[in-house]
Amino acid sequence: MSKLIFTPEHIKLLQENQYVENISEKSITYSDEFKRHFVSESLNKKTAKQIFSAAGLDPAIIGENRMKSFSKKWRKRYREKGILSLKDTRKESSGRPRKKALTPEQHVEMLQNKIALLEQENDLLKKSEWNERRQERNTKSRDIFTRIHTMKINDLYKGTVVDACDTLGVSKSGYYNHLKNLKRRQSREMMDWKWKEQIDTAYNYRGYKKGSRSIVMYFKNILGITINRKKVQRLMRKFDIFCPIRNANPYKRLAKATKEHNTVPNILKRKFNQGIAKKVLLTDITYLPGDKGFIGYLSTIKDSATNEILAYYVSDNLKLDISMKTIDRLMSAYGAQLHDDAYIHSDQGVHYTSPRFRKKLADNALGQSMSRRGNCWDNAPQESFFGHFKDETNYRECLNLKELQEIVDDYMDYYNNERSQWNLKKLPPVEYRKQFLSEVT
Repeated sequence: MSKLIFTPEHIKLLQENQYVENISEKSITYSDEFKRHFVSESLNKKTAKQIFSAAGLDPAIIGENRMKSFSKKWRKRYREKGILSLKDTRKESSGRPRKKALTPEQHVEMLQNKIALLEQENDLLKKSEWNERRQERNTKSRDIFTRIHTMKINDLYKGTVVDACDTLGVSKSGYYNHLKNLKRRQSREMMDWKWKEQIDTAYNYRGYKKGSRSIVMYFKNILGITINRKKVQRLMRKFDIFCPIRNANPYKRLAKATKEHNTVPNILKRKFNQGIAKKVLLTDITYLPGDKGFIGYLSTIKDSATNEILAYYVSDNLKLDISMKTIDRLMSAYGAQLHDDAYIHSDQGVHYTSPRFRKKLADNALGQSMSRRGNCWDNAPQESFFGHFKDETNYRECLNLKELQEIVDDYMDYYNNERSQWNLKKLPPVEYRKQFLSEVT
């Protein structure tokens, strides 16, 4: 489109306007008074078209492009240098930098104009503290758009959207796109809060805190709802829901056997999941320090194929009986169901190298396998179970054996029958065994 040309009729009409100082076919010069008036009215939320019309300047004659150009140029000058920048200095300028010093009156006027500019900018910056927030690394553009919109609808900021976006370093088109999608974001936010309620329920189910995998499996197995794990992770991050993390215990070491102890070879060799239930049986003992000096001990036997805890025994001492009674409970509950080649795998602790313990296994037709000395990875699934137990229970609050026993009993029931596991096709151990594994004896 060609540039709008003023006709002789237009020129004659505009020359009569008090705000026009000079006009030709291709250009027009406005008075300093009109420039200041324009900026003032612009800060009061009036559009360029409204301001020109009120001043007797027909927008159809001036042209939309001219009005936009002047509007942008004057507001920019005002933001950068204040009222003085709106003054037309071409008549006073010889093309060279002015070396003449300002008079005291001119200096005072300049300072007053700067103060007026700062007061206008405070409407935008001081009330909302956007300037500091914008400098933070984690501040996102959508947060700035939200603040601009909030102040505009609450009439806390009287400037234009263009000025706000320019000052805060965000785009005007981005702001209007933000408003366009406001309803969609509000709808998504409401859905996120509804999901959060269900995630909170899953996270605290039966009092055991869970990570994203466990929450996904809770939805599937308990509620019959399929939810993407990435969605759960996003919502957990958004609402500061943290998965309990096991901390390495530098003092925990596998018990070391004396030189006189008799050990057996490592038959298992980390082939934990052999696809047959009740064949590879892992066992170990862990310390459970409670409150006010109480210390409990937990001995368990875990099915390596299903991760099911088949037997356990809680004690307040580390006598040999803790391992012996765990075997008794295993045989009492599952003796007839054990695989013909079933064997116990443990570390080389004194409980398992004891002649009495080895005789107990032989009497019950159970084989024996031991980890390499000082190598906890050879019994990793059992160590993992103890880690989860300590993360998810409040055993440290126990004052006596009875309280500890109640916590252990409740957790074992939850672990075997309701705590789904990612590597068990997202099923609890008992359900996984029933659906997928054979129990050939």
